[in-house]
Amino acid sequence: MSAKVASPLALHRGPAVGFEEPFEMLGACHDRVERMLALLERLAAHLPAHGADAQAADAARDVMRYFDQAAPKHHEDEERHVFPVLRASGRPELEALAERLHADHLRMAEAWVGMRAALAAIERGHWPAGAAFDAVAPFAAAYRTHIEAENTLAYPHAAADIVGAARDAMGKEMASRRQPG
Repeated sequence: MSAKVASPLALHRGPAVGFEEPFEMLGACHDRVERMLALLERLAAHLPAHGADAQAADAARDVMRYFDQAAPKHHEDEERHVFPVLRASGRPELEALAERLHADHLRMAEAWVGMRAALAAIERGHWPAGAAFDAVAPFAAAYRTHIEAENTLAYPHAAADIVGAARDAMGKEMASRRQPG
């Protein structure tokens, strides 16, 4: 029996964490975003040589599924739990950070609309020869800059204020929005 060789566009999954540690879950989501951005970048590199082949369609589908489903829920987690703590901190730099990160969410959602349209075409096998995928680099850069600010500034400050029962409630609320039905 021959071993199945993974596509260079294959998605690699990381370890799972649970909602009982909501800040670890938020960090794990950032790891998944990074994997999706890397997949998107590999897709952009793949297209000029191979076009919208089956591997490209699979990669496009994976990226769309993540940014259509998981990413909006992750952003909502931050909007509901992290940003209010920063806004209520009484520290102008944290209040400004919350506003900047919120504005990032709006810009990234807007950028996603165009990115998704291109990915949907790729999923259907349509990619004009020689077409550039120019939006990938700025989309990925915006996400990476945003994630860095959350990981190094927003999350540590919010995590210090959200403890005990409040942290448990945060994790339960995050989990409840992901339940089917």
